[in-house]
Amino acid sequence: MISINSKTADELEISSDEIRSLPDVRFYNIKSEPFRIYGLCDPLSDKPYHRIPEAVAEATSDGVRGLNFNTAGGRVRFTTTSSYVAIKAFNPSSACMTNMCLIGSSGFDVYINKNGRDTFAGVLRFSGYGYKDSFEALVHLPAGRKEVTINFPLYCGCRELYIGLDSTSELERRADYRFEKPVVFYGSSITQGGCASRPGMAYEALISRRFDTNYLNLGFSGNAKGEDAIADYMASLDFSVFVCDYDHNAPSVEHLAATHEKLYKTIRAAHPDAPVIFVGKPDCDPVNSQNAARRDVIYNTYHNAKLRGEKVIFIDGYSLFAGELREECTVDGCHPNDLGMARMADVIGKAVEYALNW
Repeated sequence: MISINSKTADELEISSDEIRSLPDVRFYNIKSEPFRIYGLCDPLSDKPYHRIPEAVAEATSDGVRGLNFNTAGGRVRFTTTSSYVAIKAFNPSSACMTNMCLIGSSGFDVYINKNGRDTFAGVLRFSGYGYKDSFEALVHLPAGRKEVTINFPLYCGCRELYIGLDSTSELERRADYRFEKPVVFYGSSITQGGCASRPGMAYEALISRRFDTNYLNLGFSGNAKGEDAIADYMASLDFSVFVCDYDHNAPSVEHLAATHEKLYKTIRAAHPDAPVIFVGKPDCDPVNSQNAARRDVIYNTYHNAKLRGEKVIFIDGYSLFAGELREECTVDGCHPNDLGMARMADVIGKAVEYALNW
């Protein structure tokens, strides 16, 4: 076991009776081999986990600077024969929101591969509210060799994460994603994962599991406004598909019109052949004149790109919750619940699947 810029396993203080009583438990720093960390920026540094370079976040806005340390889309993957997985997370803080489950905002969840597809195996839940120096949790796993993914919280931070396994078990690197080059999702609180019940129920995570694709979640709650700094940074990334989903955070139709095509052209200049998917807000009411005007702005960017022969896809936000029980797809009339997230994953996922094979 290698420990990087942090405590060694022997120095970890375990308070949970259940974890302390496990036979032969051994904790590993996820920054060591054979663990692989996805969805986070410079994850082997000694800084708290974050999603974009701090300088980019600060140049974008004060809101993005803080939200950068929310670990939405972060994952750690490995293969083990351990009959359990435990965690000890340092410096977490619960994101206590009236419209979102604490497991989704502040907990971790675990998936194991079954018959070629990752399947939910349990939650590593944050207990209580507010700031804590650390928290511990445990999930029991079925016998045998398992390919494991642990999803980080959607709306809180983490300075360090250790994974506890049976020291007598095998531990290996997990194979790459089928599509290792990530799909980049940029957008609002909905993109960040609000209000999924668990991290693995955010629509990007659902799409990732369906098509075995890596991804980056660059959703910034209330703060995705198409700023030049974040546009330039996203253009610098090496991605397979770009999903542009920030309709909700543009403060006005005029702001959306001033930034949407500009952001797209910044991305397109750096990625002349990459597919780009434009998405409108899922709770769109087309009768509302403001919503209709916003949709027209997004469609205009798509239409102009299409005329130039560029690889673009347009998704009308109204289609995201389509069908029976449309009105049951949100927690609060805006943010999707798990039903809404699943419907978004179905619609956006079809576009992503097409784009990955374009």
